[in-house]
Amino acid sequence: MTASLLWKKVWQHKVFYLFLLPGLVWFFIFSYVPLFGIQVAFRDYTFSGGFTGSPWAGMKYFQQFFDYYKFEEILRNTVIISFLKLAIGFPMPIVLAILLNEVRSLKFQKTVQTLSYLPHFVSWIVVVTLMQRLLTLNGGPVNEVLMALGMKPIQFLYNTSWFYQVIVGSEIWKSIGWNSIIYMAAITGIDQQLYEAAKIDGANRFRQIWHVTLPGVRNIAIILFILSIGSLMSAGYEQLLLLSGPATAGIGSVLDVHVIQSGISEGRLSYAAAVGLFQSVIGLILILTVNRIARKASDVSLF
Repeated sequence: MTASLLWKKVWQHKVFYLFLLPGLVWFFIFSYVPLFGIQVAFRDYTFSGGFTGSPWAGMKYFQQFFDYYKFEEILRNTVIISFLKLAIGFPMPIVLAILLNEVRSLKFQKTVQTLSYLPHFVSWIVVVTLMQRLLTLNGGPVNEVLMALGMKPIQFLYNTSWFYQVIVGSEIWKSIGWNSIIYMAAITGIDQQLYEAAKIDGANRFRQIWHVTLPGVRNIAIILFILSIGSLMSAGYEQLLLLSGPATAGIGSVLDVHVIQSGISEGRLSYAAAVGLFQSVIGLILILTVNRIARKASDVSLF
């Protein structure tokens, strides 16, 4: 298609492209314009010098991060926590969407959907406060139930034995409902004749889910999985900062918290920018790698 024909087609559908304009403007202002500040990672940044007036430092701050005595620990914790969230949390919205689709009572389905969406709109500060009230040893409902059943109370929070369970469980509780929306939409778009054909062939509900529903959401699941891989180096700032304490520092120190503490608490802006850029580059490499694998294995990819 020549450039003139392309512009002619765009002009014919100009009204539809206008709907894209606010989103494009938002991404340009908040995602592309800030890229100018990446150079802070390569400069000895000072407020007086600014982005362009500060002296050039090269790879100095990247080397400082690689030589940091907790580098391996922080990197290991980030990968472990992110992997657990991805491995356990990623399939959960699919399971919830399938279960809701199988519910015949529309009223019950809508109620469960609403209740599962609500945690997404609650900040981590509120979530952690709620968890502290529920899981505390001193009068917490969960431990009260355990003691009523003849069991010993458990220190769930700030305990290395329960740290990963609390982190992954709270992440799933907060995001499962919101993440299931797109899968519910994909299931709704499946041709109902496929279910009728499966019934005629003698497939029960489980077989219909396996051979019709899951293939129907396969492509969208692959796309979302590729996007999720990009955040493998980002375990979550607020959640880890609030749920990690001195007792769990050895397994709870992650890159996100390290960046914020270095940049804001310690004022090491260039160092924090270097660590953040390191995260972004690794995330980009992971997305490109997994995208290529997905394209070869399933013909489904982002690009």
